[in-house]
This record gives sequence, structure tokens and C-alpha cells, in this order.
Amino acid sequence: MGSVVVSVDAELGWGFVDYDSPPESRVESGRSGWRTLCRLFDAYDVPATWAVVGHLFHEACDGRHPDHPAGPEWFAPEREQWADRPDLTCGPELIERVRESGPDHEIGSHTYSHVLFGDDQTTGDVAAAELARSRAVADEQGIDLRSLVFPRNELGHRDKLAEHGFDAYRGGRPTPRRTLPEKLKTVAFGSGHPPVVTPATDEYGLVNIPASLYLYSFEGPALRATKPFVGDPIVELVERGLDAAAESEGVLHLWLHPNNLVGEPQVRRIEGVLRAIDAHRDEVPVETMAAVAARARAEPKTVATDGRG
Repeated sequence: MGSVVVSVDAELGWGFVDYDSPPESRVESGRSGWRTLCRLFDAYDVPATWAVVGHLFHEACDGRHPDHPAGPEWFAPEREQWADRPDLTCGPELIERVRESGPDHEIGSHTYSHVLFGDDQTTGDVAAAELARSRAVADEQGIDLRSLVFPRNELGHRDKLAEHGFDAYRGGRPTPRRTLPEKLKTVAFGSGHPPVVTPATDEYGLVNIPASLYLYSFEGPALRATKPFVGDPIVELVERGLDAAAESEGVLHLWLHPNNLVGEPQVRRIEGVLRAIDAHRDEVPVETMAAVAARARAEPKTVATDGRG
């Protein structure tokens, strides 16, 4: 019997800090999407791993960060176009909402300010600063960070994760990205399912829990073309993935952002996913990344080396 994990990239404006023209609908839906996710996780009693950008723990900030090795340019939006928008850069009350929820959510890390660890310009010093600051602000709230989700899934500096006391991270999808025709075939003909992954301990002693499915990867014309025939194709894929997990010892690892919930169709999708998870929970229990990592560490070691060191 396998399990299912839902990880949430909780970032508000930080997810777009390096964009010249951030997508307004997603930037503005971060807070409402966050609250909606909390409500739905409560309703279906589904615990998730909330990978939170560390800066969101702050009540307020002037955006200067003079001693951060990423340099002042990285934080320029906080000082300039977002100077009067602390709702995009700070969110301690949102984090508290997660902690007060009924399900036993895990609070993990999405770094301190969404620096891309896989970028060639991100040095070890920058990565270490991101991790140290994330842990410091969480420690102030009595939160022990165990799991990390890399911004934009760009893996790097895993040695620094180990040095800063992390246990696990979300790795890349283990199968190649499919073309649109391949996706349409999978949905239209009921062939295949998202990969059910096997967590593995890497050379740094960290547990890699690869992603199975991004819940908002099937949008636009492709969604409109298939929905009259199969309903929401992502919900259909999740149901097939849950069936596969029930017959395996692996993990179906689903993920999303709060800012994906830009409208009612997107809310209906995640509710459909949670309804499917709830219906399968006797065969496929729900776990957090930290729980999967603890279980993997207790088993014979397997080595995963995907991603940059």
C-alpha cells in the first residue's frame, strides 16, 4: 500500500520577485487562494506540507536586507513597486492559519526569498543565507523546518540543506515531460497515470521525494478540448494515480501553489482532487513530506543523485 503527499509552494509575491511583468491574476490571488486551500484541507481532513517562503514570517520589512549576499537588486521589488504592498511580501497571519487548522499540516521551507538554487549565479553563500534565515524566523515561532521545496523546482546546493538540518526535499518528476499530444492521449484514452515515486536517500543523507504531478499543468485549450468528454483531466489523472498507489509501496506526490486558485474552475479542481484523496484514504493514506522522510530513513538506504550538488 502506497501513500499520497500534497505539497504547497506558499510564496505570495516572492514567487514572482524576479519577473519583469508578474502575472497579475496570480499575484493577486495568493492570499485568497491560501485561505481557500486551508478551508478545503479542513473540510476533507487532508494534511499537507506547506513549503513557506521564510520572509512571510515577518510582520513588516523595509526591504533593505543589507547583509544578505544575494545583494540589493534581488529585494528591489520589495522596496519599489511593492513598497506599499506588504500583503505580497509578509504573511504571518496566513502561516498561523495553517498552524491552527484541523489537519496536522507540516510547515516546511521554500527558502527565505525564493532565490533559485539551480541558477549558476546562486553561490553557496547565498544558498546558506537563504536556509539560515528561513530556519531563524521559523525557530522564533517554535517551528522546526524538516522539508524543503526548491523554488521553481531548480535543485542545487543540497549539501547546504544537509548542513542546515533539513531531512527531505521535493525532487524532480522522474519521467520526461510529455508533449501536449501525449497528454491528450493519456486523458482521452485512459492510458497511464502520474508516476508513483520511490523516495530515496541521496549522498548527503537527504530524502528525495520526487514530484508526481503538478495539479495546474493542464490548462487553456487542452483543458477545454478534453473536459466535455472526461471532466477535469487532472482530477481523472489523480484518481488513476491513487489507484496505482494503492497497488504499490510508493508515493503519489501532488503539488500546487495557493496562487493557482485564480477563479472558481481552479477551486473546483482542487476540491475534486481532495474529494478523490478522501475517497481513497483507506487504501492510500495521506502523509506529509516529513512523515515520508522519517519512514524512508528507517528503511534500507537507497541512493538518489538527481539535481545539482
